Amino acid sequence: MLLPGERRCHTLASSAISQQVCNGSDTVLKVTGDLDDCDCDVETIDSFNNDQLFPKLQTLLESDYFRFYKVNLNKPCPFWTSETHCGIRDCAVKPCSPNEVPEGVRATYHSKYSEEANEWPADCEQEHRLGAVNASLSNETREALLSWSKHDHEAQPFCVVDDEESPDSQYVDLLLNPERFTGYRGPEAWQIWDSIYEENCFKPYTIKRPLDPSVLHRSSGSEAKVFHSWLEGQCVEKRAFYRLVSGLHASINIHLSARYLLEDSWFQKKWGHNVLEFRQRFDSELTAGEGPKRLRNLYFLYLIELRALAKALPFFQRPSFQLYTGRAAEDRRHKRLLLEILHMAKSFPLHFDETSLFAGNEREAAKLKEDFRLTFLNISRIMDCVGCFKCRLWGKLQTQGLGTSLKILFSQRQIEALPGSDGLQRPRFQFSRQEIVSLLNAFGRISTSIRELKNFRSLLAEEQSSQ
Repeated sequence: MLLPGERRCHTLASSAISQQVCNGSDTVLKVTGDLDDCDCDVETIDSFNNDQLFPKLQTLLESDYFRFYKVNLNKPCPFWTSETHCGIRDCAVKPCSPNEVPEGVRATYHSKYSEEANEWPADCEQEHRLGAVNASLSNETREALLSWSKHDHEAQPFCVVDDEESPDSQYVDLLLNPERFTGYRGPEAWQIWDSIYEENCFKPYTIKRPLDPSVLHRSSGSEAKVFHSWLEGQCVEKRAFYRLVSGLHASINIHLSARYLLEDSWFQKKWGHNVLEFRQRFDSELTAGEGPKRLRNLYFLYLIELRALAKALPFFQRPSFQLYTGRAAEDRRHKRLLLEILHMAKSFPLHFDETSLFAGNEREAAKLKEDFRLTFLNISRIMDCVGCFKCRLWGKLQTQGLGTSLKILFSQRQIEALPGSDGLQRPRFQFSRQEIVSLLNAFGRISTSIRELKNFRSLLAEEQSSQ
């Protein structure tokens, strides 16, 4: 998949560069040690993810509840005019026919509140009933009922959520439309990341970020020094924002390198690990030192999303919540697996401390948090500008998943209020099914990237030992 569409060379223009790629340094193997702005290290994450969490998470994501994602891929780009779409066949997305999606997944009342939804009226019906019975209700009960219609606004969204009732929204089987190399590239593809970094990362235009080096373009060392000096001078919140975006970018590039189109003939298509592509994107020498920094940002992103999963445990462990597909035995088994994964996430010994963000002066912190939220909301809207439909699909899912993680991290008050136990108070903190699916699948992508780094380390070690 090439949602990122980075500016890069596609053929090596000189034998010198070719030799450097083939016999480059092993610095990419040495992303180790403590991470910035948190009390954790690369080795702890590698061990935890690869040996414990990754296998169970992959099993969960293959279940019907998590493999079907409803998305609108036909929304126009809100920022610039773009009438063209990628014509490459691997960019296409095959939506599901209605009979391919389990009935329980398609059921509107289950898509948002699971089992609880059977017990509560729809908002419009609820408003009508409130008007009809107003006189017979106590003030306390009336206030409780009115609060139900406001619950979706209690936790402010960090990303755009597609209208699942729109006729343009369709279910997509994520297992049949995997994230991988599509061939999508060029100026339009690069424009996506350029817009994100230049206009939505709190960076002044006068500060030039280190671009992806290639034989056609290399960032100067002075530009990189100025950029990183600027970044380190920012508040922890703005540093964190940039590192999340950079980590997501790195993760997508790892997916591209790990599921690269190696062979395309009349007889077969073969995807697999492209070590040369991986080196071009992450080797320290070939990226003027930027590759390892981006990989460290990937680990930072992992910590953020892992912490969100741990904090969401009270929501998912409520008896009333279920991963409803209409197949009772499977639904119970998959909820047990989900809770096992969330308890495992909670047990991680070196969690990111989200209370370090938006601290200090209350008014200034509130404004910074709102700027943070609105900026990421804007990034999620940029995903509708991606010309490759498969890249758009996975871009929307992963930004929505990260946005849902941020919603969790900064909704402490609402989460602490879970669960309501009086039978009247409906929990104010809610997820749509779309948010749940994106939350777990987005983390699944990050977890896969961490696992793929292990694979690339092995391939690089084999390559060097054979030289």
